[in-house]
Amino acid sequence: MNMLTNILIKGGRVIDPATGFDEIADVAIANGVVCAIKNMAPDFQPDQTLDASGCVVAPGLLDLAVRLREPGHEHEGMLKSELAAAVAGGVTSLVCPPDTDPVLDEPGLVEMLRYRAQKLRQSRVYPLGALTRNLAGETLTEMIELSEAGCVAFSQAEVPLANTQVMQRAFQYASTFGYAVWLRPQELFLGKGVAASGALATRMGLSGVPVAAETIALHTIFELMKATGARVHLCRLSSASGVALVRQAKLDGLPLSCDISINSLHLTDADIGYFDSRARLNPPLRQQRDRDALRSALADGTIDALVSDHTPVDADAKALPFAQSEAGATGVELLLSLALKWSLDSGVSLARALAVITSGPAAVLGASLGKRQDRVGRLVVGAVADLCVFDATAAWTVQSDALRSQGKHTPFCGYELPGRVRYTMVGGQLAFQA
Repeated sequence: MNMLTNILIKGGRVIDPATGFDEIADVAIANGVVCAIKNMAPDFQPDQTLDASGCVVAPGLLDLAVRLREPGHEHEGMLKSELAAAVAGGVTSLVCPPDTDPVLDEPGLVEMLRYRAQKLRQSRVYPLGALTRNLAGETLTEMIELSEAGCVAFSQAEVPLANTQVMQRAFQYASTFGYAVWLRPQELFLGKGVAASGALATRMGLSGVPVAAETIALHTIFELMKATGARVHLCRLSSASGVALVRQAKLDGLPLSCDISINSLHLTDADIGYFDSRARLNPPLRQQRDRDALRSALADGTIDALVSDHTPVDADAKALPFAQSEAGATGVELLLSLALKWSLDSGVSLARALAVITSGPAAVLGASLGKRQDRVGRLVVGAVADLCVFDATAAWTVQSDALRSQGKHTPFCGYELPGRVRYTMVGGQLAFQA
């Protein structure tokens, strides 16, 4: 990246979901900050002008679930490759779970990750700290020290927290100091299957994960939230029953937010096809009624954010039989296009489709940090210039070899999707240019 310069983004459709602004306008950037939208100062002299005619100028995307695979799983992904993939997809900020190797349960590990990410000067990286040591579910981590090292919240990643007493203590600790807990709702013993329970899993001879694995965990989480006052973000909801419980919990006033993945938004268990390991995912793909409920809940605001659940997996781990293959799919480069596809498929406005990948997740992150998060998810005068300029009408076909991520496996391979990113800007500097 170059030194900070004055940049003029000319003639684009500027959309800021947080404020409802939606107009053809020029955007001026100086010293890494948006200094004007529409009404340019007469003395503004751009060093560089970007033509955004026919394109949308939006806040940079915020993805709440991106595994960077470093440290410990460099054969599946590295900071350099995954952050390059992020900015190519318009993602200027991302949250990474703590399930690295070693686990992010020590301040030094968090500081090292943040330092290495900052040196690459691409997407902003917000680490989640481990809720328990080594994610073993037994001993709580030193949340205060991890927070001071830069953790934005605390999580068990994909590891269920089986001990309800430990969960209660974790909620009490987090609530006392104002930290948020991010959990994927899954009951340990019911959640050990490889596909969603149902006729298809039975017919294929695959071990099933019933919806009850999600709903039992949700009931437990909600009861402990009521007892402790803890703030919880639910990661990757997957079922219609789960949506109904979350909707009621929000009506009851629980300090709660939740997200779903691009996979659950678009796919069903039928997409497993003939044991296609690219569709081996956590949570597992469920039935069409679940997908329909997730789509409706994302549209009406019950679900706050859409995430890529980016999980690079190497070729050997995906080449195994379906039940033995490693769960996960690459997705950070697809987040924008799959949000746009949802908008087209469901008749949801472009502003709403952008809200679930910008201002919605920014509000989740801001609540987790206990303050307004003005750095990300907004395109207003005075905000840091994290922007994504994309052509909403340009289509592209997902091809594994063309993905910048080290992980080449996605169930969307071969799909034609809308939306091509032209420019990604982080802190007023061009991080990606098509």
